[in-house]
This record gives sequence, C-alpha cells and structure tokens, in this order.
Amino acid sequence: MSTTVTPAGTALIVGIGGQDGSYLARHLLDRGYRVVGTSRDAAGSRFEGLTRLGIKQRVKLVSMSLVDFRSTMQVVSRSEPDEIYNLAGQTSVGLSFEQPVETFESIIVGTVNLLETIRMIDRPIRLYNAGSSEMFGNTDGQPANEATILRPRSPYAIAKATSFWQVAQYREAYGLHAATGILFNHESPLRPERFVTQKVVAAACQIAAGQRETVSLGDLAIARDWGWAPEYVEAMHRMLTAEQPEDYVIATGHTASLEDFVAEAFSAVGLDWRRHVQFDPCLRRPTEIACGRGDPAKALAQLGWRATVRMPEVARRMVAARRGLSAEAGVRRAA
Repeated sequence: MSTTVTPAGTALIVGIGGQDGSYLARHLLDRGYRVVGTSRDAAGSRFEGLTRLGIKQRVKLVSMSLVDFRSTMQVVSRSEPDEIYNLAGQTSVGLSFEQPVETFESIIVGTVNLLETIRMIDRPIRLYNAGSSEMFGNTDGQPANEATILRPRSPYAIAKATSFWQVAQYREAYGLHAATGILFNHESPLRPERFVTQKVVAAACQIAAGQRETVSLGDLAIARDWGWAPEYVEAMHRMLTAEQPEDYVIATGHTASLEDFVAEAFSAVGLDWRRHVQFDPCLRRPTEIACGRGDPAKALAQLGWRATVRMPEVARRMVAARRGLSAEAGVRRAA
C-alpha cells in the first residue's frame, strides 16, 4: 500500500536564482518542503545554481517582479506559502555605486511590497529578510552584534538598512512573524565572478592552467568575516522556525584579509600569489569598509547555530570545485 508524504510546508524563495537561493532550496527540499522559487523571468533564466545542485526539476519556478505590487500579490496568493525568504534585489556593493536607483528600488520597494502583501493576505506567513553586514559600516575592528549601531557606507548598505527597519516596523506594528538575517560574507562555488572571492579563485585556476599570467585586484588589506554559504542558509531556516521572530547576526566570528584569501587560493594551486597579482587603484570603492567582523553569540545561544567552516577551508573548497568543473568541461569537449 502506497503512502502519501505530507510536505513540511510550502516555502517561497524570492530570488531563487542566486547562490543563497539555490542552497536554501536544497536545504528545504531535503527537509520535506514544497519549494516555489521566483525570478523576474523564470522562462528565460538559466538557474545554473539549481542545475549544478541537481534540484531544478524539484522546484516550481514562477516569474515575479518584486517591485510590482500586483505581481507580488498574485504570486504569494497563488503559492500559499507558509514561509517566504526574501533574497531578491541588487546584490553587488560595487555595482550599487553605479546603479543606486536600481539598488534602492529592488531592495526597499521589494521588501515593503512583500510586507504589505503578507499584511493584506492576513495569513500566518513567516518572512525572512536578507540583511547584510554592510549595514554596520566600519566598526573599528570590533565584532558587530544585533545591538551595534548601523552606519552604512554604500547605496547597497543604505538600502539594506532601510529594509531592516521596514521589517522591524511591520513586526512591531502589525505583529508579522518577520525577521532579518544580518549575514556576513559567505562564499561558495556558486558565487558569480563579479564577487572578489570568485574572481580570485577563477584567476588562480586559470593561471595554474596557463591561460593567463596575472590578475588585477584592489585593496588587499581589507578584511572580512568569510563563511561557507551552505551553512548560512541553515541559519535562515532556523530563524523562521523559531517561536519568536528576532533578528540575528550570522557570522564565523573570525576575520581574514583579502591578502590572506588570495594567498590561500593561490597556494591551493601551487602558486605564489605575489608573482601574479597586480594592484589596480581603480578597483577601490569610493567608501570602503576596512574590517568586517561579526559576533554570532546570539545565534548560537538561541538557535543553536554555529559556523564550522572558516576562510582557509572556504578558499580551498572553492578552488577544488572550480578545478573539478573545468576538468569536467574538458572531458565533455574531448568527447
């Protein structure tokens, strides 16, 4: 006799095409969720992350414009989610200086559209909102926690800080079960090359393969709290399944410089980075954060979540994945 497995619930992942959306979809599918994912053009999007993780066929993909309230309302109403994860919006700090209006609209308007939709539908939908450690700005090397004052230094960070306060206001004024995850840098093989970590990893692998000689980078002295993305999406899920909605800093609590990351990535392919890296002052941001470090003590105490993968291992895993992907592509070409 066959049995029917009841899903753990329905999760709507807004912006499923990115790194976090792909890993979160896998995490939720593994726990019995029905997963619906959105993109501005689901029919035209490639969803490479979902494909690489082997889960694209297990996710229902729909088109939705988060800055269009009608589109947002329709998709949420039809999907009937128990949980919504807002991972959409312009995600590049550097690009936000060139496209501030697009950044503000995609993050600020998109977040308030989701909040208003949940309020008007009047169902017990839980909302996770993607914040960012960039909201803190410079903290003079001190670990940032949930009580640290926000001093954003980029259009991206300003937009994220605004969405953070939007979520807090709807939670307090309307009783929504909504929370913001303030995630520090988290990397993986699914990072696009516009992010400096993947740019470094790609360059190291290409130089080792004899495809190029050098790579240009900006300020190598900047330091970040780098973690492993698959672990961070687990924290997102724990935040929404907690009894009370609260905001959390998600981080490793350990900081490394970009130079350290570069050295680790090049060492993983047997190269001395100093022979191949060039400094380009044009790659410096107008207002750069010197050092980012998070204090994840609250997440450990209340969610039982702790990061186990730190920067050296993050870099090595990314290099291994990149080299494995290149080898696989070479086999396909030869065939």
